[in-house]
Amino acid sequence: MGERAKWSSRFTFILAAIGSAVGLGNAWRFPGLAAKHGGGTFLVVYLFAMLVMGIPLLMMEIAVARNFRKGAVESMRGIKKGLEPVGWAATSNAFVIVCYYAVVFAWVILMFFNSWKFAGMTKDSDKASALFFDLTKTTGAIKGSLIPGGVFVCLLVAWALIFFCIRNGANSVGKVVKYTVFAPVILLLIMAIKGCTMPGAGEGLSMLFVPDVVAFKDPTLWVDAIGQVFYSLSIMMAIMFAYGSYLGDDANIAVDAMIIAFSDMAVSVLSAIVMFSTMGGTGMLGNITASGIGTAFIVYPQAIVNLTSIGWFNAVFGAIFYLMLITLAIDSAFSIVEGVSAAIADKFHLKPKTVTISVCAIAGIISVLFVTEAGLAWLDIVDNWANNFNLIVIGVLECIAVGWCFSLRKVLDEINKNTKKFKAPYGWFAASVKYIAPILLVALFSWNIYSLFHDNGGSYGDYPIWAQVAAGWVVTVLVFASGFIAKLIVNNKKKKGYVEDEVTWRES
Repeated sequence: MGERAKWSSRFTFILAAIGSAVGLGNAWRFPGLAAKHGGGTFLVVYLFAMLVMGIPLLMMEIAVARNFRKGAVESMRGIKKGLEPVGWAATSNAFVIVCYYAVVFAWVILMFFNSWKFAGMTKDSDKASALFFDLTKTTGAIKGSLIPGGVFVCLLVAWALIFFCIRNGANSVGKVVKYTVFAPVILLLIMAIKGCTMPGAGEGLSMLFVPDVVAFKDPTLWVDAIGQVFYSLSIMMAIMFAYGSYLGDDANIAVDAMIIAFSDMAVSVLSAIVMFSTMGGTGMLGNITASGIGTAFIVYPQAIVNLTSIGWFNAVFGAIFYLMLITLAIDSAFSIVEGVSAAIADKFHLKPKTVTISVCAIAGIISVLFVTEAGLAWLDIVDNWANNFNLIVIGVLECIAVGWCFSLRKVLDEINKNTKKFKAPYGWFAASVKYIAPILLVALFSWNIYSLFHDNGGSYGDYPIWAQVAAGWVVTVLVFASGFIAKLIVNNKKKKGYVEDEVTWRES
């Protein structure tokens, strides 16, 4: 297999990690949650959750992978052989996520190429909000199997872009992120300037930044803020293990993780400024929703056609908005594939590029399900289980693995290996990994289970129970069984001469 690929520079790694962390959730879910929970109130709790949970777990994954020089699966086995299934669960769940994330990416591409249609919809909010449904032909229910040609073409484009960006692993990723990380920031700044100069923008910005003290009492505020931090940093998805494994011994993980986390938060806040100022300027502050797809494909098109009375200007602004989403989505999409590919290649001694081709091909075939007329419904179900249940359990298991089955002091020494001015304190790091993070994640998981069974009678949405079982519970079982299935494959390969790598902690 040759020598393991490495990042060309520290800056490249930081850009790649920021690109992975900053995704569509920053642009549409963060502003929606801020609107739901009193603006500034949500920002305060989000910052708290970032400091006590997000940053320590980000440091943990990068440091473990950097030392072992392995992806998620082998890194977990390096900690303790019996923990390998935890790495497989993270890898399998990431594979599930990229199957439908690529479709959302395709939808964004589709909207970008059809942005010119906003020119003929000036002040027609109903027509603008229906554009997405007209293009995708989605029924919003488990009904319909036809695949619109335009959506399918955009899906092919999405997968082609994903593969192009990671075709040579860290080398090609490093070349791409120099452009794709800065592009959305520039586009967001353009939209922020436009939004902030509109009459009524001040009301929106006030709603965003002025805390509502009463909102602190709402338990869903804490649940949503903790969840957003957890989902936003690309942790527990095999990504940071892959990216960390490409780091050299001279990397300053303590400082780099802080830069990554706060850059992620900065883009989220900038996205919120765009959303609140634009919605305030168009008199639509009450329309902001925590639903990402609803915000991007229904609410924002309404705002676009109400920006001005000049149709072509609105269309250009719409194109900028969806181009921004494209640049956000692509980094996150290819980073997920890279995390999966690195884990599999490491485990089975395969060529990374060969694995990447296979992962893209298999995930691409599966993703066709989500571009059918029933695709949005299937996507909603899979996404709910993958994020609200699977990802959280994986987070708890990783915390137990590193915090209780390994030496936190060794991991912290790896984090602080090359830092002089800033060192992560042991008390803060240990308290987070061993106690605070797992407790918060267990609470988040319990809340989601309570909401599902107590508030909704065990049913998610209005979808048929059989569909929820097939796309939800069965997928969850497969995710957590993947490690044991892989073990059977390994045992069979051993009979043919396969030998597992020795994965041991490298002392400084």
